[in-house]
Amino acid sequence: MEREFMEYDVVIVGAGPAGLSAAIRLRQLSQASGKEVSVCVLEKGSEVGAHILSGAVLEPRALNELIPDWKEKDAPLNAPVGDEKFLLLSEKGSISVPIWMLPGQMHNHGNYVVSLGNVCRWLGEQAEALGVEVYPGFAASEVLYHDDGRVKGVATGDMGIGKDGAQKPSYQQGMELHGRYVFFGEGCRGSLTRQLEQKFGLREGADPQTYGLGIKELWQLDPAKHKTGTVIHTAGWPMNTTTWGGSFIYHLENNQAYVGYVVGLDYDNPHLSPFEEMQRFKTHPAIRPMLEGAKRIAYGARALNEGGLQSLPKLTFPGGLIMGCAAGFLNVPKIKGSHNAMKTGMLAAEAAFEALSGEGEPPAELTTFTQKVEGSWVHEELHKARNFRPAFTKWGLYGSMLYGALDLKLLGGKAPWTFRHRHADHECLKPAAEMPKIDYPKPDGVLTFDRLSSVFISNTNHEEDQPVHLTLKDASVPVEHNLKLYDEPAQRYCPAGVYEIVRDDDGANPRLQINAQNCVHCKTCDIKDPTQNIVWVTPEGAGGPNYPNM
Repeated sequence: MEREFMEYDVVIVGAGPAGLSAAIRLRQLSQASGKEVSVCVLEKGSEVGAHILSGAVLEPRALNELIPDWKEKDAPLNAPVGDEKFLLLSEKGSISVPIWMLPGQMHNHGNYVVSLGNVCRWLGEQAEALGVEVYPGFAASEVLYHDDGRVKGVATGDMGIGKDGAQKPSYQQGMELHGRYVFFGEGCRGSLTRQLEQKFGLREGADPQTYGLGIKELWQLDPAKHKTGTVIHTAGWPMNTTTWGGSFIYHLENNQAYVGYVVGLDYDNPHLSPFEEMQRFKTHPAIRPMLEGAKRIAYGARALNEGGLQSLPKLTFPGGLIMGCAAGFLNVPKIKGSHNAMKTGMLAAEAAFEALSGEGEPPAELTTFTQKVEGSWVHEELHKARNFRPAFTKWGLYGSMLYGALDLKLLGGKAPWTFRHRHADHECLKPAAEMPKIDYPKPDGVLTFDRLSSVFISNTNHEEDQPVHLTLKDASVPVEHNLKLYDEPAQRYCPAGVYEIVRDDDGANPRLQINAQNCVHCKTCDIKDPTQNIVWVTPEGAGGPNYPNM
């Protein structure tokens, strides 16, 4: 049966900072020129912002360019950065590193502690006011192509399909959205972006992408221990000196604070659990006192790109482009990507508008987008930061700190050499028998918690009777390969308790159980599974977390 379809000049997948900035810029240019350009944005979350998770300290550079009067329009940037600290942690002690000693890219003066989800909700309102059609609750599940191979649009997933693949009484067929250009801004490790990279060979010549897993909690602090605008970062414990990791603590308004931890997914010990490392971090003597008398009120997790400039794919293909964190524009030493996502969305809009308003037939491929990115401040800052993350892989914590001081502080990021990422994250695990087990303490339910109670306060929900969206290429691999060689690391790298090895009462017959309803859409399994056997696909629209103020 043919699906219904709607046609637009530009279809945008993902209502994140990149997608919404692109939509707003397109409509600004349309209104300024008098040339009508129709734009729609698809968002798989139940509302704009529901699936957005970031630290977040926002650098307002791109926002200043996009909406210069954002303050008058009540943008939710209410906590300018004030006090700033960087701590180097040992197991029981800490050293405070003066901020002036850090490279300029790591300074946060002039930035704002924000809920990026709330910023996106506000951007969504600005987009709709300009005439953008925003459709939350609809997951783009399929890329559509013209006969000549050019991208034609996307289709939303069918609703009301049972686990057995049969249509339920609530069945609703998906819809096609056709665009003269299609922008993909799905965020880190987007499922359709992966398909496009493979189909068009977009990663040829690029380094492997490397990722981190960010785990974040929202806390209501004792007012006596809260100061709006405080920003704290740490490195060191509980990571060892060869495992990438660090924390962030950001005090926003209303006596609330974000407490988070990022673990590089190129870690080699399959016994490591990023979630448990986050819980251990909070017990450190430099951190625990701040959280005493406080209450945890929200939880979430999300993978983030850390490959930088070397890992960017080719950005364009016939009929569309990739922007924002779907491509990987995060600046690692800054620990920020939202400003770059917004700017690349704006540049995508400008490239498309020029093509659509020019003489003759618009070009099939928006190669001017790549040119605009390469000539922008986004490319400039990523070029300066390009060696920061791979330096850690080469020399560990202390060696990379010394190198960072040399490259970013003394040379201003203008070193004449470029370090490479040699291995994808899923290639880095060593056999479990060769690596030390890690004894994680039991949660106390006050400062430290288990995964299931954490998922509960992420407001995650999926319709249970639907096809499992965490698919296996080969159902035998988790037990026959991963369990035997790596003690099935999915049990530990997933921050939501999705993957379990269950056995009969006598301990025999191990098998992988997938609790897909727990999935917070972090994409870690899609990244870290050692044989790339797990493939994350979109569940029914509106499923997943519903992050409040995150």
